Amino acid sequence: MPSIQALETLDLQNSFIVKKTVTLNGRKLSEKRKELLSYFHDTFSIYESIFECLINEDVFYIRPNHLRHPLIFYYGHTAVFFINKLNVAGLISTRIDPKLESILAIGVDEMSWDDLHDEHYDWPTPNQVRDYREKTRKLVDQFIRTTDFSLPIDWQDPMWIILMGIEHERIHLETTSVLIRELPIECVKPHPIWSNICLTSNEPPINELLFVKGGPITLGKSKNNPLYGWDNEYGISHNEVKDFKASKYLVSNKEYFDFVNDNGYHQEKYWDEEGWQWVQSRNHKLPTYWLKVGNNFKYRTMLDIIDMPWDWPVDVNHYEAKAFCNWKSTVLEKNIRLPTEAEWYTLRNLVDTDQPYWNPAPGNINLEYETSSCPINRHAFANGFYDIIGNVWQWTETPIDSYEGFTVHPAYDDFSTPTFDGKHFIFKGGCWISTGNYAIKDSRYAFRRHFFQHAGLRYVEAAPMPKPNLNVYETDTTVSQYIEFHYGESYFNVPNFPVTCAQYCNKLTEGIPTRRALDIGCGAGRASFELAKVFDHVDAVDFSTRIIQAPTNLQKHGCQRYTIQEEGDLITYKEIRIDDFNYQSVKDRVSFLQGDACNLNTKFTSYDLVFAGNLIDRLYDPAKFLKLIKDRICPGGLLVITSPYTWLSDFTKREYWLGGFKASTGESYTTLDSLQDYLTPDFYLLKKPIDIPFVIRETKRKYQHSLSEISVWKKKD
Repeated sequence: MPSIQALETLDLQNSFIVKKTVTLNGRKLSEKRKELLSYFHDTFSIYESIFECLINEDVFYIRPNHLRHPLIFYYGHTAVFFINKLNVAGLISTRIDPKLESILAIGVDEMSWDDLHDEHYDWPTPNQVRDYREKTRKLVDQFIRTTDFSLPIDWQDPMWIILMGIEHERIHLETTSVLIRELPIECVKPHPIWSNICLTSNEPPINELLFVKGGPITLGKSKNNPLYGWDNEYGISHNEVKDFKASKYLVSNKEYFDFVNDNGYHQEKYWDEEGWQWVQSRNHKLPTYWLKVGNNFKYRTMLDIIDMPWDWPVDVNHYEAKAFCNWKSTVLEKNIRLPTEAEWYTLRNLVDTDQPYWNPAPGNINLEYETSSCPINRHAFANGFYDIIGNVWQWTETPIDSYEGFTVHPAYDDFSTPTFDGKHFIFKGGCWISTGNYAIKDSRYAFRRHFFQHAGLRYVEAAPMPKPNLNVYETDTTVSQYIEFHYGESYFNVPNFPVTCAQYCNKLTEGIPTRRALDIGCGAGRASFELAKVFDHVDAVDFSTRIIQAPTNLQKHGCQRYTIQEEGDLITYKEIRIDDFNYQSVKDRVSFLQGDACNLNTKFTSYDLVFAGNLIDRLYDPAKFLKLIKDRICPGGLLVITSPYTWLSDFTKREYWLGGFKASTGESYTTLDSLQDYLTPDFYLLKKPIDIPFVIRETKRKYQHSLSEISVWKKKD
């Protein structure tokens, strides 16, 4: 079994370091088992080796970045991940060290400030982590050797969890290199592998824009793909890319220096609002890995400070990449921006190989060259381009989102979904230390715009970007319950309530006009769409704009995401699509609008049917609504009211209740009695009221099972 010490005898070209990701298919289980064992041990050892770059054990407790844990966390985190995920998947029931498996389990999202207080953590010693890692190595080794699996390996296979752990560790190999690069230089030391940086630097070439033919392009991969993938890689996205021009080279330190030298960091016009706030927050004047020494510039690699390699690619975050493009637009008098994800893939399609199959790597990637960037004109690709993949990551204009057909893996349900917020931007192409899944064509990673990750840029001349349509996950509990109630599963064999009510309404329309309907208190809009199957136009009105945002997203974007609570803080991510309900042909008949049912705008009038679903007992003045709505219905039209008559003071003060109390006569006075009093003589009860059941899901094990009475009132001609 490989050990950390064994690394001392390895050179950079050893196959141990440039190990390629394991394919999911194959002919013999025995051979695949050997591949998995080798891939696991090599990954485990190379990851351990990067921590040998620390000058002493005290450095394990330094936070290189104020938005990250100290390095001791990352040293143990990847081993803990194996044990935790194998337990979550039900593949093992053992623990090595429950305490470590708790405090080293959850990393820090760069937005979660409250997780960064050291007093919240009782960090282990490096020796404790080494011991834990060795025990994990033995457990996983034994698991791979003895566990039954089949080929090809798929999501349900136990070896998928092993690959998940391996690829997760490959991710942290790269992110740890970034953290080490951010340490004070006196905290690191030379290393036989990680000090083997590129020694070449010359005058950089002049960049130029080269033509790229556009056309239709489909992104995403199927579950039959032979390479392991994270959940966001699967699905499908059809795109039409217009012809564009792209820079021949990545932006070099020298080309970026022209922006710096032109006071780019001091001119607000080049930065968007968020980027300018970042510049001012810490008085940024140079890229993070540049150091000014007198009149000269130095450059920080992972373990060294060297003379500025002007022909290497610049390392910047998304703010800086965007600002540079805005400046370049001014200089060239052209529309210069970052490429979209689809435009980058158009370039990537010029490369006819992928990581498991190349020999050697066509670019500075997969640790197949040095442990640093290199000149931007060293790795040539098709059509005159350089560094289509490798050297540094390339920022794009695209905030990460799921492809159509996206689902989460149950063992790692929060890998991607928290980043679908419009604030995490995709970068593509990999860098010199990108290995495993990081290095394949279909990998999709995204970070917040202030994030650094050996990332630079290639710019394009193309049409301006339209404003992106964001469809983030709805996490408000109340709103999500509405969405689930309208579009989610049916529970306890109770039919969908909005659909049942709307279909009941639609059957009542025989012999009356079906020009206009009003769904007042429409909630998430399911009944509105159903009514539109019969009515020429439906006004769907609700007091809460937060709630009607969901059907509006369905109408405009075709989908809506939301989370539902399982128990405590545990949630499940869900997505609904308008195609699932066959509403494409009727969706444009519905207008979703905000309005107060007790103070309804006069434009809401002349309706052949008004549906008030479970509304009246949630109004602050239900009697006022009844008086108002009578005049908004055409002669011969219908008013359909459903309600469980749950008169609660949270919604309606007791003095405004329509019923549910003893009248002055001492007799019971029901809501139906009150409706009769308020609506006659203008309306009469058309049918005997009936009860319609409904179920509202609160958590996985808590539901509201209620009955709503439906009454139909016809306006006299």
